Amino acid sequence: MARIINQVAVFGLGKVGELVALLLADAGFKVVGLDAAPRPVLTADGVELEVRPLDVADDASLRESLRGVDAVVSCLPYHLNVTVAEAAHDAGVHYFDLTEDVATTQRVLELSRTRPPAGRAQSTFAPQCGLAPGLIGIVGASLAEGFDEIRSIELKVGALPQNPTGLLGYAFNWSAEGVVNEYLNDCEVLRSGHRQMVPAMTEKERVFIGGIELEAALTSGGLGTMCETYEGRVNRLDYKTLRYPGHFRQMHFLFDELNLRDQRELIGGLLVDAKPPVNDDIVYLHAAVEGVKAAAPFRENYVRGYLPIEIGGRIWRAISWTTAASAVAVVELVADGRLAGSGFVKQEDIALSDLLDTRAGRLFDDHSTITQSERALT
Repeated sequence: MARIINQVAVFGLGKVGELVALLLADAGFKVVGLDAAPRPVLTADGVELEVRPLDVADDASLRESLRGVDAVVSCLPYHLNVTVAEAAHDAGVHYFDLTEDVATTQRVLELSRTRPPAGRAQSTFAPQCGLAPGLIGIVGASLAEGFDEIRSIELKVGALPQNPTGLLGYAFNWSAEGVVNEYLNDCEVLRSGHRQMVPAMTEKERVFIGGIELEAALTSGGLGTMCETYEGRVNRLDYKTLRYPGHFRQMHFLFDELNLRDQRELIGGLLVDAKPPVNDDIVYLHAAVEGVKAAAPFRENYVRGYLPIEIGGRIWRAISWTTAASAVAVVELVADGRLAGSGFVKQEDIALSDLLDTRAGRLFDDHSTITQSERALT
């Protein structure tokens, strides 16, 4: 069957966007990159992808850039995504992004339910295609499918340095702006089957993965639309971020004792300066579902660790390739008709087996350093 997506525009060629463009090209798509400061993007076989300059704030140029394009993947800072999504809606172009921002996703949902201009097709809107929300929700929902009754879904992700230093034990390989928002915005969870908003960086717990001790605390945005999907069906659902022990205590000191909660931009700059990116990172995924199977209590864990890998002759950080591969896999599924070709796509509606069966998704099976998938009675 012919693909419904052939040409894809990638907005933002930063830490993740450049690799998204490479993986899309590797999966057989024609790709054009758009960035405020464009630079050559080479595929694995040395072919240079088309890259154009674009100021997203220039509405006319933005809309012109979508001419002849079937889909867009926005790898821009979250506050720029709505502009791109609105342009994609008006052009009848399929839309994908990596955002964890709740307000941005709500606007994308509204667009998916709004009739496009006359003569334009109803497109697919699939936001939140990164790690969290994104892959971790796909894992959790796929685990939950095998239960007769679900008591809890616990989802955790950590993007960490392999060799931490200092009291924070962290490195800002991801957007500092996004991390600060996750730490300060309230978190949507399910408690007793109902949606609630609770403070971030609370409900801390110890977690061990591969013999490494970590701590986890609630952070915002990681569940995407899952609370709405599972309300009334699951007693407890939450998302927590994994860090090395003591990290959240230091963040509480910074935000609360120094009264800096209202100075997010300042905090972001200070943190990146203090803990700049590193190349030796690791990404942990930890999903657990508890409930009833075959009339007996049951807990199923899915635990994975991912290190930097080589793609196209370059070494890519774990956070970059895991995020990019997840997003590109979803594009492949829509393009090949394995997901809806119009309307809003929830990450929890994507089967993990389907995602891992794509060209980009196979990277997760090929490069996991921890392959624990426990099935044990509790």
